[in-house]
Amino acid sequence: MPPLLLAICALALCWILLPFYGAILWALIIAVLFTPIYRPLLTKLRQRRNLAAGLVMLLVLVVGVLPFALVTASLAREASAVYQLINSGEWNPARYLRGLFDALPAWLAALLKSAGVADFDHLQAQLTSALAQGSQFVATQAFGIGIDTFGFIASLGVTLYLAFFLIRDEGELARTAELALPVPPQFKPELITKFMAVVRATVKGSLLIAGIQGMLGGIAFWFLGIKGALLWAVVMAFLSLLPMIGAALVWLPVAAYFFITGGVWQALALVAYGIFVIGLADNLLRPMLVGKDAGMPDYVVMITTLGGMAVFGINGFIIGPTVAAMFIAVWHLSITAAPRLQ
Repeated sequence: MPPLLLAICALALCWILLPFYGAILWALIIAVLFTPIYRPLLTKLRQRRNLAAGLVMLLVLVVGVLPFALVTASLAREASAVYQLINSGEWNPARYLRGLFDALPAWLAALLKSAGVADFDHLQAQLTSALAQGSQFVATQAFGIGIDTFGFIASLGVTLYLAFFLIRDEGELARTAELALPVPPQFKPELITKFMAVVRATVKGSLLIAGIQGMLGGIAFWFLGIKGALLWAVVMAFLSLLPMIGAALVWLPVAAYFFITGGVWQALALVAYGIFVIGLADNLLRPMLVGKDAGMPDYVVMITTLGGMAVFGINGFIIGPTVAAMFIAVWHLSITAAPRLQ
């Protein structure tokens, strides 16, 4: 009866906390990332835990929350400016698409015709319908963001509040978690070390690589005179969470557009920059920052990142590789456990 009662209570607690699972997850991530800073600071402050944890949370605000708020505000302004350009007709996507459609090679035009896109007017009608639906979706989301401002602030407050106590009480909480692990005592330190290493590698590596690739892509788009460079930089940063293929989903179609419309040197420059600068940042940094510390090959990181984001949304880029790494660690322990227990 007690195990069944415990399981029921655990499920009820998970159900209650489900609306704030993202806030709880990020509080845990903040605690894992910043605990190594807290420990030496605690020693310097003569074991004054509240003060040490408060200073760490101040650091979190300065290096995390404040830059995110500034980028979000700038992104909102730029997205609004792009929308105004489209709405006023100053930026007419149809005109660019007309040039692109007319410049298509014969074989590609024939392929589009076989797919049911016989002429530009037909294509423009389809795009107009898609843009109308997209505009309605954007308007709905914008209204929803205004309504959900309180929810976002509440989630941020829960994250920072919980992170403060997780950092301040990290010693006691770590011992409690270690005791609760349902594995033999000699394997607990290895699992905990693996979990901490994977979370740190995934978060630091993925976010750092995304930021670098987004910044590099934004600089290239600004130099080439592409409108909404900051907007596209953020899109590239978001897509860079996907290993190997992320940022190329943005810069490669732009390069193809330049090439088809006669901007050959812009296309060649963007392709070279994308491969040797943006792509090199991913190819060099990701194995060192994510794959090496997580102990997983790149293809496993990519598949589990995609799967995690498909199931859990944006938070899945952490949950997916972490679950995969823990599975590999437990599997490895299960194989080696029998000889070590004899």
